[in-house]
Amino acid sequence: MNTLAEQLLKNFDDLPDTEQHAIAVEILKRVVNFDVPPLTDEDLVLNAEALFLALDEQEADDE
Repeated sequence: MNTLAEQLLKNFDDLPDTEQHAIAVEILKRVVNFDVPPLTDEDLVLNAEALFLALDEQEADDE
């Protein structure tokens, strides 16, 4: 991911929840017709691992 994409995500994270939802809806409308190959089991495992690690880190920060 390039710097512009990272900045877009940071700006998105800084928005209120209602704005995030509105933007997410608009992005989903645009990408619904992308020709994307199905995720492999390995892709799913790697993404799940990253998600759980991020959640663990967030829980540790909250304690």
